[in-house]
Amino acid sequence: MTDRRSRVDDEEALNFHRFPKPGKLAMTATKPMATQRDLSLAYSPGVAAPVKAIAEDPDLAYDYTSKGNMVAVISNGTAILGLGDLGAMASKPVMEGKSVLFKRFADVDSIDIEVDENDPEAFIECVRRFGASFGGINLEDIKGPDCFIIEEKLREYLDIPVFHDDQHGTAIISAAGIINACELSGKDIKALKVVVNGAGAAGIAVLELLKAMGVQHDNAILCDSKGVIFKGRENGMNQWKSAHAADTDARTLDEAMNGADCFIGLSVKGAVTKEMVRSMAADPIIFAMANPDPEITPEEVREARSDAIMATGRSDYPNQVNNVLGFPYIFRGALDVRARTINEEMKIAAAKALAELAREDVPDEVAAAYHGARPTFGKEYIIPAPFDPRLISHVPPYVAQAAMESGVARKPISDMEQYKAALARRLDPTAAILQSIQDDVRSGERKTIVFAEGEEPSVIRAAYAFQNQGLGEAILIGREETVHANMRLLGVQSDAIRIVNARLSDKNADYADFLFHRLQRQGYLRRDVQRLVNNDRNVFAACMVALGDAHGMVTGVTRNYAQALGDVKLVLDTAENERVMGMSLVLSRGRTLFIADTNVTEFPSPEALADIAVETAAAAKRFGVTPRVAFLSYSTFGNPSGDRADAIQKAVSYLDARSVDFEYEGEMNADVALDPDHRRLYPFSRLTGPANVLVMPAIHSASIATKLMRAAGGATVLGPMLVGLEKPVQIARLGASVNDILTLAALAAHDLSDERAEKAAE
Repeated sequence: MTDRRSRVDDEEALNFHRFPKPGKLAMTATKPMATQRDLSLAYSPGVAAPVKAIAEDPDLAYDYTSKGNMVAVISNGTAILGLGDLGAMASKPVMEGKSVLFKRFADVDSIDIEVDENDPEAFIECVRRFGASFGGINLEDIKGPDCFIIEEKLREYLDIPVFHDDQHGTAIISAAGIINACELSGKDIKALKVVVNGAGAAGIAVLELLKAMGVQHDNAILCDSKGVIFKGRENGMNQWKSAHAADTDARTLDEAMNGADCFIGLSVKGAVTKEMVRSMAADPIIFAMANPDPEITPEEVREARSDAIMATGRSDYPNQVNNVLGFPYIFRGALDVRARTINEEMKIAAAKALAELAREDVPDEVAAAYHGARPTFGKEYIIPAPFDPRLISHVPPYVAQAAMESGVARKPISDMEQYKAALARRLDPTAAILQSIQDDVRSGERKTIVFAEGEEPSVIRAAYAFQNQGLGEAILIGREETVHANMRLLGVQSDAIRIVNARLSDKNADYADFLFHRLQRQGYLRRDVQRLVNNDRNVFAACMVALGDAHGMVTGVTRNYAQALGDVKLVLDTAENERVMGMSLVLSRGRTLFIADTNVTEFPSPEALADIAVETAAAAKRFGVTPRVAFLSYSTFGNPSGDRADAIQKAVSYLDARSVDFEYEGEMNADVALDPDHRRLYPFSRLTGPANVLVMPAIHSASIATKLMRAAGGATVLGPMLVGLEKPVQIARLGASVNDILTLAALAAHDLSDERAEKAAE
């Protein structure tokens, strides 16, 4: 079961931390520092204004500084991972790593602070003095029982969230898994008999959270290395253990597990035997989370019981209890409402949110993390995968809502749906654009989109999502028995989506008549056309769109772009006064660019370049962007000259004669076109700002540019999007993901609200 790809050796790990720059963190300025005025605003004298405002009202630090999105990750290194007390400085790589995870998963800024102090009172006093500088504090790798004392006191002293992740993170993720394990096994958490082995910080936190969720005190037994913690025990006790002392005759872990519904291990390798597992109640829940080796392995549990639900702390087994599912999103929600603390209600809300997400159909990113296998809710998938992109928009709203309802939020959120959309945008730069498109589609007339490759699992899932998200009605083209078989494999209801078999459709003859009329003078006989309608799903789907049986279509998953477009163009014409072309939307470092033609015309003529500019500018307007068009070249305004530069100059001349309603200029180098100060050298330029629509001289330059920006520049690329046909059609790339297909379906529906459709309606 071990995934060798996840293993790393010491040399690889050391090189990762050392090169190309030591460490894992760096500082990035959020304001420009390019001019003397920038410096004056950022420091003296401009900084005096927020200083005086904060002096009058300290809460304004949330508005004028980074406090509201800044968490301090603090440790003294007394319990580093499983390595023990190695000192404060040795903990720095771990704390830097935690800060990186905050940023990667929830866009929370973070800085690590290593405090060289082992005395709890002195440590508390140190953190108390600087703690208010931050929006929250994440305590990490502090030994017990010091961690209990430190967290409790700092929560009293500081008016911000203080969270010891080793305790509560593990507790929240475990609780999420147990909620779902109870759901699958039919157990009631209020009647659950629980045994926790390991009375350290994490073990006690797990037990406390489960009790807060309904587990009865009399049904919970806590064990340490000396056995059961029972009422009256004196050896090895402290106040935190005593709070969970059970009234029981059991004295050993073996005795405690007899008849138990649930075992939670945060102890040592091999602490649980097969015999102990066999003694548990029906459908036992076993969370063996000792690292690096669990108390008992899943293989051993399977040998003892076939009805067990199993989780571990390891990534090479199903149901990993991974803290990265918790702390980034808990702090995200807490920071966004300026919570004074993280209380039990917020922890329970996070656990419930995670449990709920695990029950939903997983996106492609999760399937990729499972090496192509698509997990579904069940015994081997009760906890969401850490790379599920929905976590950022799903968990924080639960936490924020709980903070508001429990009275610890200083800045309540008034529109939770808007908040969820804003969360999605934090990590995905296309989210805002896609959200706007989807909102437009939902608010308009319900559209029908036909999915030509309806037997493909990815297409079925995209069509199902299209309907479920209220974007319109989906139609799948395919053989019913094949589509239904794949639906069963995917867990999609067989009657959830309309299926049309091209060969058996009652519209087949009408489509053949229509197509024969179009193609009879282009070398096609009646039988040729009938064969196309019967066998070519792209042709059949395009006929549905052409004759009004669907509003738009999506294809391309199983055929290359040119072939799919050729199929569609047998049926659909180019729109009047328009040109069929591919356009890509590129988002990079806060800049939005539209690039064309990326897919259709190999070497456009000057007239074609002018048409491409007009069409792309119109598309940019439909996305809410005021277009500034640049015709790109190796040449800038005749320097150097050449045949391709001449063609672009002619294209600009054609636009001059057409009196278009947008800014344009060319020919230009890309760096000149994107330079906001390019008019300093070229004062005659007609662009009032940097270009945002880039017309490429040929298809190869457009394709190379977009792919290079994505691969080397880290840009996000949406598309290519097909524009210019008389009806909305979108063509996906070969093997496109479910999300890609869904996005193109939304674009196909969105196309119907463009200027062309509005004119047709008039």
